[in-house]
Amino acid sequence: MNLLKDKIPRLVRKLAIPASIGTLFQTLYNIVDTFYAGKISPEALSALSKSFPVYFIIIAASIGVTVAGTSLIGNSIGEKDENKVLNYFTHIIFFGIIISIFITIFGLNYSEKIFYIMGSTKEVSQFGLQYTDIIFYGSIIFILVVALNSLLHAEGDTKTYRNVLILSFFLNIILNPILIFGFLFIPPMGVKGIGIATLISQLLSLIIVLKKVLSNSRVKVLHKEFFLPKFLYFKNIFFQSMPIFISICAYSIASAIIFIYVGQEGEFATAGYGAASRFEQVLFLPVLGINTAIISIISQNYGAMNFNRIRETYFTAIKYALFIMVLAAIAVFLLADIVTSVFSNNSEVIDYGKRYLRISALVLPAYPLFFISNGFFMALKKSENAMISNMIRNLVLPVSVFYLAKYLTADFNTFFWLWVVFNWSYSLMYLLVVLYYLRSQLEKSRAVINP
Repeated sequence: MNLLKDKIPRLVRKLAIPASIGTLFQTLYNIVDTFYAGKISPEALSALSKSFPVYFIIIAASIGVTVAGTSLIGNSIGEKDENKVLNYFTHIIFFGIIISIFITIFGLNYSEKIFYIMGSTKEVSQFGLQYTDIIFYGSIIFILVVALNSLLHAEGDTKTYRNVLILSFFLNIILNPILIFGFLFIPPMGVKGIGIATLISQLLSLIIVLKKVLSNSRVKVLHKEFFLPKFLYFKNIFFQSMPIFISICAYSIASAIIFIYVGQEGEFATAGYGAASRFEQVLFLPVLGINTAIISIISQNYGAMNFNRIRETYFTAIKYALFIMVLAAIAVFLLADIVTSVFSNNSEVIDYGKRYLRISALVLPAYPLFFISNGFFMALKKSENAMISNMIRNLVLPVSVFYLAKYLTADFNTFFWLWVVFNWSYSLMYLLVVLYYLRSQLEKSRAVINP
């Protein structure tokens, strides 16, 4: 696979499909956790749903490390600078270890406060902490996996991580019931067992990815000079990853805002929304897979100054993603009655989940415009653009919806209708920004390279 010469539609499909399948199993992994939490109690289901904004801090760090590693290594491959490739690879690992230490300290000290801010009862908060404390202790494992994998992604290998995620999913199915309910000499651990199962699966993922990376031809020529810390590489990684980390953390705030508003109608409303939104995440997977593909393709072609291929990649990705999400919206609307009942047999929980899905179906086609455009800027090493966009969508818009809903005394349904209108409006505006950038900034770059 040659990211600089092969046909763009074929490349997008070849990279996006493995990435989408891998992310599918990653999301199914979370759905399995949600399913078993629902078997414990509605309160446990609510706790796992509310743990998402807390747990998302690790996800944000992982995405920041992945994007920084993939784009910087990918650009260096496009520039044919092997020295930079290997330096970025070693420094992204160092960076991942450092940031995981800070995340662990933050998570263990502030998780309980976040649960209470979301209006959780004492029982729900305790369930949530049993899960999140274990996850934060193992945050270094999560981040090392993606740091190592960034080299593979930059080279166009999305299959290894896909296989790891599939294996983790099946392992999780086996471990969850054993650790939650007990088996033979293993005592029942309840919600804590869900967290332990996750760490075991992640540790196996780390071993597999590490083995694959160590067999890489580039890694085999590493020597001690590449492991000497260099400020320049840390600086570039920091400024490439931190905007993404900060902006995606804003998504955690957005989730917390939604849970605060939804929670006013009770823990059953929270459980219904949380379960339904986990199903909704499955439908984002093709878009996230396409996003992974274009970061790899665009980053290498930007390093090689292939501007026509950058433009073609963006529009091909938008076309594929829109088609998929229109079909997904239809599926969500038709299956809304069934989905939440998989996670709970409580009629009130099911009703809230169904109401949310039927409204959210209408906003699904707007999401590709946002995610693909973000991936475009990340690949061009313009993380500050993606940060501004994420901050608007994940902080300004949710706060605006929240206070407008409070002003209107909006109920559960009206709150999410407002969410649909605001997201469509912003996604269309973001599309116009990218179109302007393609016509102005990239054309200027082309003129400088080819006067």
